[in-house]
Amino acid sequence: MKKTVLTVSALLLTLGLATGCATTGLDDVKATADRAAADAAAAASAAEAARAAADRAVQAAASAQSTADQALSAATEAQNCCEANREAMDRMFKKTMSK
Repeated sequence: MKKTVLTVSALLLTLGLATGCATTGLDDVKATADRAAADAAAAASAAEAARAAADRAVQAAASAQSTADQALSAATEAQNCCEANREAMDRMFKKTMSK
């Protein structure tokens, strides 16, 4: 009987220690999982901020393209006007020289 009590006591002690270690290990796993979740949330937040910055960059590029298109249109119009004035001056000069 004494031997059975000692065996059961040793078994319970071993089981108690194993349970204590498992609980500590479980706490470590939970803490690691919580840190991973926090890191994932931070990464998602950073990705959203990067997407918003990219959207602003696209809008700025579109605005710059529109301004460049307007400048090209104005330059083309000015060039056409310049050529028309030169042709008119050439005609006046030729007309003056032919008299």
